Amino acid sequence: MSQELVLNAHNLKQHYHVKQGLFKPEATVKAVDGVSFTLDRGKTLAVVGESGCGKSTLGRMLTMIETPTEGQLNFLGEDLLSLSKEQQKELRQKIQIIFQNPYGSLNPRKKIGSILEEPLVINTQLNKAERKAKALAMMAKVGLKTEHYDRYPHMFSGGQRQRIAIARGLMLDPEIIVADEPVSALDVSVQAQVLNLMMDLQQEFGLSYVFISHDLSVVEHIADEVMVMYLGKVVEHGKSEDVFTNPKHPYTQALLSSTPQLSSDKRRQRIKLQGELPSPLNPPSGCAFHGRCQYANERCRKETPALRNNADAHLIACHAVEEERLENFSGAA
Repeated sequence: MSQELVLNAHNLKQHYHVKQGLFKPEATVKAVDGVSFTLDRGKTLAVVGESGCGKSTLGRMLTMIETPTEGQLNFLGEDLLSLSKEQQKELRQKIQIIFQNPYGSLNPRKKIGSILEEPLVINTQLNKAERKAKALAMMAKVGLKTEHYDRYPHMFSGGQRQRIAIARGLMLDPEIIVADEPVSALDVSVQAQVLNLMMDLQQEFGLSYVFISHDLSVVEHIADEVMVMYLGKVVEHGKSEDVFTNPKHPYTQALLSSTPQLSSDKRRQRIKLQGELPSPLNPPSGCAFHGRCQYANERCRKETPALRNNADAHLIACHAVEEERLENFSGAA
């Protein structure tokens, strides 16, 4: 069965010009530097990496909160970046975002009913009764009760607040949800409930997710594809199963090795990364990861690796993989 393509991002870039001081020249921060991917209907693409790798900036570009410096963004065949403001506004309703912190993303002065109906007030012609009916129906979908309609956000737990945020994101019947670290502020037991809810809603509404996270254990069960970012660039991109069973890039291997595993046969030798994530104001030459990589050589220090197809659409940007200098990453701890 052929998949329907809903989103196609090509060479997306987001560069910021930053003043460094009175007598210093203006610097350019390449927060996102040439990211490309496709997303099919009903599928989940996970974007993972450490804080500062550009994944949240990418999320803001996909929802048009920020306009990319460069690149193309096609939604259902329409180039979002070439449309008028009016046309963009219409299509943006179909790409919604769920923010990381349910404590900060809900207005504490508004009741839940009002929070959920706000997108309908701004973007639709529905009357008051129709808006309330839709809000109550969506509350039921995410596991909230009718009496919650007249309550304020502070009266809810973190997990319930994130359910409210998910319901708000679905009020305009979107095609795509960009979920920016949607469970990282929640307890582990609540995380599983919210992830299961998101998967149920995906199946019911045919939603496509761009799921942004720094936690690979969260991503493993929800993602169809995984895209690993490091300092604004994609270093590995493949089917979820391939990335988790056979990660190729040394950075992906290090991220996976630090993921807790209950079953002993899944546990891996811990790889400790040396040093910190480099500053995007002063990125290293060549491969951005070379200062923390045990396989780095002179070529890695001088030449930026291209994202190449390794096998079965598994993309890796690594000279060591290309030259087969890497050890096999399958040994249990």
